[in-house]
Amino acid sequence: MVQAYILIQTEVGKAASVAEAIAAISGVVLAEDVTGPYDVIARVEANTVDELGKLVIAKIQDVPGITRTLTCTVVHV
Repeated sequence: MVQAYILIQTEVGKAASVAEAIAAISGVVLAEDVTGPYDVIARVEANTVDELGKLVIAKIQDVPGITRTLTCTVVHV
């Protein structure tokens, strides 16, 4: 299982609707609107790194109102 945090910047005033739309996507464990340099943070899970990439590119980045994402993969050292 591959897990990651997706840090998301949105258009002004779109954080709540983006978080709601992302939360409904399969593979997204949690999506919340936050304050700071990013507007939404999502926790996601996938079986492989390839599936994680497809989830981010094909589903999450397709949500209207997103301007930029940064994927931070969870590592267990």
